[in-house]
Amino acid sequence: MTLSHSSIAETAAMATPAPIARRVRGLSDRAIAWAFIAPAITLLLAINIFPLLWAIYLSFTNYRANRPNAAVEGVGLRNYERVLTDPDIWQAMQTTAHFVFWTIVLQTVIGFALAYFIDRKFRGHAFWTTIILIPMMLSPAVVGNFWRFLYEPQIGLFAYAASMVTGIPTSEIRMLGDVSLAPWAIIIVDTWMWTPYVMLICLAGLRSIPDYIYEAAEVDRASAWRQFWSITVPMALPFIMLAVLFRGIENFKMFDMVTLLTGGGPGSVTEVASITLKRAAFESWATGRASAFAIILFVAVFGLANIYVKALNKVKQR
Repeated sequence: MTLSHSSIAETAAMATPAPIARRVRGLSDRAIAWAFIAPAITLLLAINIFPLLWAIYLSFTNYRANRPNAAVEGVGLRNYERVLTDPDIWQAMQTTAHFVFWTIVLQTVIGFALAYFIDRKFRGHAFWTTIILIPMMLSPAVVGNFWRFLYEPQIGLFAYAASMVTGIPTSEIRMLGDVSLAPWAIIIVDTWMWTPYVMLICLAGLRSIPDYIYEAAEVDRASAWRQFWSITVPMALPFIMLAVLFRGIENFKMFDMVTLLTGGGPGSVTEVASITLKRAAFESWATGRASAFAIILFVAVFGLANIYVKALNKVKQR
């Protein structure tokens, strides 16, 4: 039995006191809808919009969080100029771009390959799907500490496996202490943890493709390779692009995994933008400059995501 908005209003009116009941009977459907969603919208604005506006205000001041009683003065665009001309920040942005690029490439390729094979629905595919999904169910703190143990040169299983393949002594395989290996150590962990997420999205795209399209292709004697590139990839492309969008945004904000594994070291070779921002805000206590850096990151991510979404919509409309 389906109830209309007017029936819901009448039912609510019968269960409320008379003065309130008369008001409820007089509400329109739109007013009732707004009454239900207004608390959620208010909470959303309080949690998201206010901190953003406050950060924008602080970015134009010399405010320091460790000196809350000091006089706050406006500095104009000076904080933005310092951020955009700081070579350390540009180095952190390059490190972030390196992480984002390689994690997206590896996760997309491996995730789509896993989704493609699981979509074949071989015997035991449900069991293997569950096994593959385990890494993304774990806490980043657990994953970080787990892989720190695996990367240990003396007792870590990763060092022993790499030594068996390459012949290099385990004592020389220092994944977290070597300048050239540390970035790839983090990329490996992030790929291991979040490839299942990409696989799920790609699997949803593959299973949304109607079977009759493949049947028609088989009637036309199209090879499996031709079906893959002419049917599977084009029709699953919007889902692949959606997975790339989600992972790109999340990896741009990468913080916890890097902090747990290397803390930005050795030196500053793995110091991503989020760690630089954290150090400016809570170690140097340059709150105004850190706010300016945060706003620049927000604008960069928002702008790139907006362009990407427009491209995604064009792909969907094809």
